[in-house]
Amino acid sequence: VAMWIVVSLLCCLLLVGLPWADTSCPSQCSCAFHSLNEGTKARTVLCNDPEMTLTPVNIPVDTFKLRIEKTAIRRVPGEAFHALHNLEYLWMPYNSLASLSGITFKGLRRLLELRLDGNDLISFPWETLSDMPQLRLLDLHNNELTSIPPDAARYIKNITYLDLSSNKLMTLPQALISTWANLQAVPYFPNDNSKIILGLQDNPWVCDCSLYEMVHFLNFQSPNIAFIEPRLKCFTPRSLAGVFFSQVELRKCQSPVVHTSVAKVKTILGSTVLLRCGTTGVPIPELSWRRADGAPLNGTVHQEISSDGMSWSILGLPVVSYLDSGEYICKAKNFLGATEAFISLIIMDSESTDDPSSNAKGTWSGKASGMEAAAYNDKLVARYVITTSTMPTLGAGEGTGEDLLIPAGAQDSNPQNLLVSPPTGQQEPERIVRSVRVIGDTDQSVTLVWKAPLARNTTVFSVLYAVFGERDMRRINVEPGKTKVNIYGLLPKTKYIVCVCVKGLIPRKEQCIIFSTDEVASAGGTQKLINVVVISVACVIAVPLTLVVCCGALKRRCKKFFVRKPKEIQESYVTFESLSPGAKVKGAEGEYLTRHTPDESNRLLSARSSVDSEAIPKIEGQPNEYFC
Repeated sequence: VAMWIVVSLLCCLLLVGLPWADTSCPSQCSCAFHSLNEGTKARTVLCNDPEMTLTPVNIPVDTFKLRIEKTAIRRVPGEAFHALHNLEYLWMPYNSLASLSGITFKGLRRLLELRLDGNDLISFPWETLSDMPQLRLLDLHNNELTSIPPDAARYIKNITYLDLSSNKLMTLPQALISTWANLQAVPYFPNDNSKIILGLQDNPWVCDCSLYEMVHFLNFQSPNIAFIEPRLKCFTPRSLAGVFFSQVELRKCQSPVVHTSVAKVKTILGSTVLLRCGTTGVPIPELSWRRADGAPLNGTVHQEISSDGMSWSILGLPVVSYLDSGEYICKAKNFLGATEAFISLIIMDSESTDDPSSNAKGTWSGKASGMEAAAYNDKLVARYVITTSTMPTLGAGEGTGEDLLIPAGAQDSNPQNLLVSPPTGQQEPERIVRSVRVIGDTDQSVTLVWKAPLARNTTVFSVLYAVFGERDMRRINVEPGKTKVNIYGLLPKTKYIVCVCVKGLIPRKEQCIIFSTDEVASAGGTQKLINVVVISVACVIAVPLTLVVCCGALKRRCKKFFVRKPKEIQESYVTFESLSPGAKVKGAEGEYLTRHTPDESNRLLSARSSVDSEAIPKIEGQPNEYFC
């Protein structure tokens, strides 16, 4: 009887659907059955042993809800849940999970909730959400997530509850923000009034341009979206730490744009060059310099920010040489991308111009093109001239030159000192040689002239010349008293440097000039052509005028001989002289001169005066006589 009573009680408990221990339940877990609304029973498996380190195996295939909570499990095998086709709730909070496999949730097509809060996940396999098309709730609260990839936006379109709070997120991808923002126009569930619930609080948000879309979305949220905590705060930068999103004004991110003042820089040898490169972008891009040929930079970089917010980088190249020529690349980079700008640096031996001018005598002075300015550069003269002229021992006749090699000990550590001071024991008067200029003859010869007003008739000058850039120079010794020399045997279209100095002394910088054979020849030829044109024009204008004047004079002379003028016309202009030998007459003459004004005298000298007899007083006793 007692046995039948016990069996009856067990049957009753089974009929009312109370939880019951199942012999197929995994070890360290407990199983229970619950009645659903449709009258069916669902199995729930609970595993909460703190000493559990492995995911339970042999979980019943009819499990409806699986709860693995507060265990020491760190890893879930990829095939652990593949057979649970009826699983709708998977709760794994507060374990020690550090990672999840991409196939962990494969086959859970009926899963509605996935709770993974309170673990140590640093990433989540977002692509696995495509294996759970019915998933509506994803709880990743209180993990170690540092970022969310942009591709995650494709897999969360069906999620209505997403909790990402209390992680280490600093920003969210714009694609994810756009996915949520599109819900402003189209409800997520057309037949349901439910909202999407988002949990984003308690993350170290970096309030810069990358958060612009999120702040804008949060401040102007859709009515179909609700936040677990809408008052989000900035974590960095320090100036905005603790400030609510609703109180910050952020700028939209912009890709870097590079600005350069010039694309090509031409400069003379030995000068200092500053290459400037500016950039705009949000955030402010980082600027860097490099050479296109990979050579190291021979300069320093200085950064500055102008008042308009543009960031500038200045590359300073001191004392440039030919090795500094080439393409320089300025690169601006931020997290949106990078852009580059090119600046070409050209090192020349002198400044140049497209329209060099010449003086009236057809000489090429180099002033218009900056030739003399370059020749006067201390470093240029010291490099190409001085070391070859400290010991001039060889001589040559006019019109020829002999090689003058550079003495090994002639170089000075300070070239400028050599320019200023002549050799010891030799003092040159101040500026003996002046106004050095080149007169172009042909493209293979030039005439060099200079002025030496302080020189004596016995002063001997030396002319040193060479192809510009070469160290070996040729010297011409000029005869005493001469300030002109012809230089032959030059190469066409070649640039030369030539210096004039007293023999045995170092040329000063104003005694040197740089010229090009084609330019001086062109200048001389152009001047000759101008002279011919001017003379021709003058002849065309002056000859007719000369003929007209000559013809007029000849015509008047002919009239003088062939036509006799009337006597009264010939005697129209006369000069009167009074012959008065006596003192009385002299006094009368003075009285006459003082009594008549200059105007009246002019009248007296005019042609055929009608009052001649009245204007001349008579002196008694002596008649007046006149010479005409």
